Amino acid sequence: MKPSRPSKETPTTINQDGSRFFIHPADVTGFFTRWRRVFALLLIGVYVLLPWIPIGGHPAIFLDVINRRFHLFGLTFAAQDLWMAFFFITGLGFSLFFVTALFGRIWCGWACPQTVFLEHVYRRIERWIDGDATARRKLDAAPWNGAKIGKRLLKNGIFLFISAAIAHLFLAYFISIPQLYSWMTNSPTEHWGAFVFMAVATLLIFGNFAWFREQLCLIICPYGRLQSALIDDDSLIIGYDEGRGEPRGPAKQEGFGDCINCYRCVQVCPTGIDIRQGLQMECIGCANCIDACDNIMSKLNRPKGLIRYDSQAGLAGQKRKFIRPRIFIYAALMLAGATAFTLSAMQLRSANMNVVRMTGRPYYVTEEVVRNQYMVRVINKMNEPRTFELRSSAEGQTYTMEGNEEGIIVPPLGEEVRPVIISIARKNYLGRFPLEFTLISPEGENILSREAEFLGPKPELLKEL
Repeated sequence: MKPSRPSKETPTTINQDGSRFFIHPADVTGFFTRWRRVFALLLIGVYVLLPWIPIGGHPAIFLDVINRRFHLFGLTFAAQDLWMAFFFITGLGFSLFFVTALFGRIWCGWACPQTVFLEHVYRRIERWIDGDATARRKLDAAPWNGAKIGKRLLKNGIFLFISAAIAHLFLAYFISIPQLYSWMTNSPTEHWGAFVFMAVATLLIFGNFAWFREQLCLIICPYGRLQSALIDDDSLIIGYDEGRGEPRGPAKQEGFGDCINCYRCVQVCPTGIDIRQGLQMECIGCANCIDACDNIMSKLNRPKGLIRYDSQAGLAGQKRKFIRPRIFIYAALMLAGATAFTLSAMQLRSANMNVVRMTGRPYYVTEEVVRNQYMVRVINKMNEPRTFELRSSAEGQTYTMEGNEEGIIVPPLGEEVRPVIISIARKNYLGRFPLEFTLISPEGENILSREAEFLGPKPELLKEL
């Protein structure tokens, strides 16, 4: 049962009996549509090319989960470096807050993968095969015959192929293109895990873009609900100039506003809302309604911009404020996250090292020495085997170290765990003391140091033994 008209109280995609109403937005042309398409193709190109572009011997983005190495534009992060992800993710989050406070849901309409692939890939293919919005609605209502079955098979076959391609590219970000090709050319039984992942990811992507579509934005994505807390009356949104458009009426009669109530803005909306009812959570900021309305205004020789990018204050005829307190707060938090991540990334080394005390007793006492045992883990982030030297120092202490006689040889992108024993003669032992381990690269560079503590009994107890 078709819903009557878009309403702010009820999503258009829900019929009066509670069933799903499938939206078939009409096609539209115009300034924003053209530039959104260009930007979408650019983003798709970036998504496709990033696993192919080598930087520093690795793909530009290579999340090597198997080996716990993460390569981002020439930087290599080990699992021990993942604490930096906190600053990276929070920086991205506050960047989104900042952009939303300024430009509303521009992310949803221009850059979100859901919008990019749905509007500029899947929906384009659907229009080529099934026709315009009117033809698609007729095809939906038509009985199953040869023509309808053929179109459905062709469309969904192409959708499935594209979904599989997107899923394979996504997997390439984690295993690299050569590894992906190797797995694709071998039997699925050799890589069951990856094969199941690919099958599930392909079906999820296919189901989303072929059937679920705008429901992802309306039901699942939390960003639409967050936006009401992130924007204010001065944020840039897509809105309807009610003062200019009302009252609505026929174009050839006097006494009415510029809106002729043609519903063209509703027909092109991918979520089925009527933007003239005001700002709504379902609006994804795609600007289709702007281009649709501008086309109508041009035909009527009336000024464009009846629906336009503007703030709620601007649409109400009030002065717009670009600088607001929340802009400073979001910008400060965004810069704090970016600065922390940048400074952390500058401290990245070509190797990493951890020093922990060996399990068991904290120290051992023999007739000659007091001994502490440590486990040293050295991680090589380079693509070639390297031999590291381990040094230790403790101010004012005389001791011996075992475990580094021939250096620590670590394979490419691998790690080596080595027991290290520190012993001090009983006569020299004066109590626990701080100890510093230093990792030296094959080139003699001091890579990093780790502090530890040498433990033992009270010195006076040793004299009593």
